[in-house]
Amino acid sequence: MDTSKQRIKIAVQKSGRLTDHSLDLLERCGLKFTQSKDQLFCFGENMPIDLLLVRDDDIPGLVADDICDLGIVGLNVVEEKRLGREFEGRETLFDRVFDLDFGHCRLSIAAPDETPYTGIESLENKVIATSYVSLLRDFLERNTVNADIEYFSGAVEIAPKLGKADYICDLVSTGSTLDANGLSEVEVLLESEAVIIQTRAPLPDDKQELVGRILQRLDGVLQVHESKYIMLHAPRKALDEIRRLLPGSEAPTVIPLEGTNDKVAVHAVCRENVFWETLENLKAAGASSLLVLPVEKMLV
Repeated sequence: MDTSKQRIKIAVQKSGRLTDHSLDLLERCGLKFTQSKDQLFCFGENMPIDLLLVRDDDIPGLVADDICDLGIVGLNVVEEKRLGREFEGRETLFDRVFDLDFGHCRLSIAAPDETPYTGIESLENKVIATSYVSLLRDFLERNTVNADIEYFSGAVEIAPKLGKADYICDLVSTGSTLDANGLSEVEVLLESEAVIIQTRAPLPDDKQELVGRILQRLDGVLQVHESKYIMLHAPRKALDEIRRLLPGSEAPTVIPLEGTNDKVAVHAVCRENVFWETLENLKAAGASSLLVLPVEKMLV
């Protein structure tokens, strides 16, 4: 019996800015993999879950065509493929199910430093070089701007110097590449980050249950991204102020302290960063014996 169809397949960028983060995320979900010799496939050792290591541009198509059940890819790629399919009159056939809070960047239009720019109207009848044709076309249509789109598959930032375009539309992270090429951002089309997409194809019950488990684990890992577990002692009369100062916390656990009636132990999961100033403010409110611990996993 062919068991490959019973295994979950996840498409992941083979090499690039999302690769290490994606693999680390899956490992934090408790998954263990053995990589094939050609480094294009990772076999799941402890769960029937395998990874396909592919170009990021291919991931939405693999998920849409039900070759992979899930994919980890940048939102910029997802939206480019989604809009491309819509322009062609085809269904998207995948859903965005999780934002992963890494791989942050933005898709922006940039102009040569010497180019005067007074607003979107400055793009009228200009040539814009990009590899994100669908996203740029959608932006121009929504803003009723007529401009020519010049497809550029790589090193888009040099297009103005080559006389191929007046502006460029490309991904920006730190902005150092733009600076090095005498360009400045003038419009932001999309704020991007890594996301998880899932096929819309119906799955057998056992596979759907496994996908649900993976997504639940992912949710648990993502929830503790900046969470901290705080333990402290506090006077009962200061509890209201202590609760107010605990960052991003729901109702804390309050435990009586043996041998005293006026002090309690307070335990809380804080889903925001806990800074030194936070601890200093808690201490000023009467807290003592403060301890802050990282949270590795969480299910709610």
